[in-house]
This record gives sequence, C-alpha cells and structure tokens, in this order.
Amino acid sequence: MVREINIEEQPGKVVGRRRAPADPLRSSRDTKREAEAWSRAFDRPFVPRGVYRFRTFEEADEWMWAMLSRPSASRR
Repeated sequence: MVREINIEEQPGKVVGRRRAPADPLRSSRDTKREAEAWSRAFDRPFVPRGVYRFRTFEEADEWMWAMLSRPSASRR
C-alpha cells in the first residue's frame, strides 16, 4: 500500500499553540522562596509512590480522590 503525501496541503486543524513568555530571561516568577513555600504548604506528596493496580477506572479514581483529600499530618 503506497500513500501519497501532498506537501502543499495545509493541515485542517491546529489543536494548540505554545505561547512564548513575555520576557524569557526573567526568573523572578520561579524563585527558590516560592518553591519552598509550596513544599511547606504540601508537606507530603499528593499520591504515595508506587505502582497500583485497580479493577476499574472508577476504583482508581475513587482511590486517587481519597489520597488527594486525606488530611495532612499537621492538620490531624
């Protein structure tokens, strides 16, 4: 089976475009202080590491929400 490719043909749909940052050399948005604040706000990973197997997608979603919404050690 041989397919012909028309190089002059324009693609029919563009799904998304990446926008370049206004000032790519500006690093004030990503500071070490902000990273430390985020790590203090979330004192543990959102989901425990590892490989998990579920029978259904619904069971996996239920487990994921339970992990995301469980109280942290500092709020218990």
